[in-house]
Amino acid sequence: MSPKLTHVPTQLYIDGNWIDGSQPTAPIKNPATGEVITEVSQGAEEETLTAIAAAKAAFPLWSKHDPLERANIMNQIADLIEEEAERLALIMTLEQGKPLKEARSEIQTDIENFRWNAAEGQRIYGEIIPSPMDHHWLIRKQPIGVVAAITPWNFPSNMIARKIAPALAVGCTLVMKPSKETPLSALALVDIFDRAGLPKGVVNIVLGSSKTIGKVLTESNDVKKLTFTGSTKVGQLLYEQSAPTLKHVSLELGGHAPFIVFQDADLSLAVESLLAAKFRNNGQVCTAPNRIFLHEKIKDDFVEQLLKKISDVKVGNGLDDPDIGPLINESAIEKIQNQLSDATQKGATILYGGNRLTDGEYRDGLFFEPTIIDGITNEMNIYYEETFGPVIPLIGFTETEAVIAAANDTEFGLASYFFSNNLQTISQTASSLDYGIVGVNEMAISNAAVPFGGVKHSGFGRENGKYGVEEYVEVKFININTHLKK
Repeated sequence: MSPKLTHVPTQLYIDGNWIDGSQPTAPIKNPATGEVITEVSQGAEEETLTAIAAAKAAFPLWSKHDPLERANIMNQIADLIEEEAERLALIMTLEQGKPLKEARSEIQTDIENFRWNAAEGQRIYGEIIPSPMDHHWLIRKQPIGVVAAITPWNFPSNMIARKIAPALAVGCTLVMKPSKETPLSALALVDIFDRAGLPKGVVNIVLGSSKTIGKVLTESNDVKKLTFTGSTKVGQLLYEQSAPTLKHVSLELGGHAPFIVFQDADLSLAVESLLAAKFRNNGQVCTAPNRIFLHEKIKDDFVEQLLKKISDVKVGNGLDDPDIGPLINESAIEKIQNQLSDATQKGATILYGGNRLTDGEYRDGLFFEPTIIDGITNEMNIYYEETFGPVIPLIGFTETEAVIAAANDTEFGLASYFFSNNLQTISQTASSLDYGIVGVNEMAISNAAVPFGGVKHSGFGRENGKYGVEEYVEVKFININTHLKK
């Protein structure tokens, strides 16, 4: 194990116990250096079934806990995360590659998620509906039951917190399956859950083949809900596999966010916002701006400012806290290279970057230059494919209606952004963009208190806010006849 990696469990966690899996261990590599930092246990069908059984057995007691008792444990979890924030950030950077400052920020959102949901879980109000004489019509909200949570590698800690916190708050129990690329952040969180006094079986973690574990989770009648964040292709498969058991399903899938800059926009704000959002986590974010639409009257000025600032963007090992760290794996680099090759062959021009970094400190890592490419058309793959990398594709426009139509010309519908100081343009564009989230002169679109989710092939269901909590409850109608014969 790397001397820089502080203690983190490497086993499965089932029914309150750390256990070795039945399959060979799997290496976890630092994408900045290629170094194997540790190996983690791997399970399969047997371990997944055991975890489901443990969660099912724990559900009756946990769901009957007083909401305040659940909140107290969740707040203890938040306190421990806060105390160990630096250690958790280091673990994340080592296995995922993102700069330490971004890892620290992600850990902070975990704390916010647990504290916000701990409070919200005490506000799951029912209803009394006006009823006929001698009757009481009541609406009660109850936890769904056992939840399967499958999380991605790009936010390996917060994607867990966003799913687990609301589920725990309302009384659900869980089986977690984190990404094979970044299991250490998940294991470190579960260790904190254990030390915070979470009862055994309430949260379980299984590691191993996504195909094998996913199939067991979706086919189980004991799993009442599946929540998944990841690619649209995998989400569609899990949705299909969940159909025979009629599970509740929440899917947060791919994105292909438009970023529109109108001629009356604050260009300095737009340029700064684009650089910050596009290069966050090296562009490996489902809400990252992927198609940059620039009004022709301001396009040259915008590009000039962009070129001046992009040269200051530093690429490096996340432990050195650069602006951009490595990509997650070789496939990510190949996808970028293929998109750029296709675009340039069809007439696009690379204005900056465009190459993999392989010399010196970059030799053993998965690094790619921040890149600007101009002249993008809808004949190019990058126009419709999510990039998940540090590439800024530029597209010119002149008419508001046309750019809105172009922005909506995608199967995805997660996040969208535009910049304008004209109230009429703001009103028209915000209401016309076919996305679950719209940022207007603003890129901060995720917060524990507000709903997060998309439409179309970006999935359905919401995380965060009161809407996120509602994803984990059933609504029960109770009709009480009080007119009883003596």
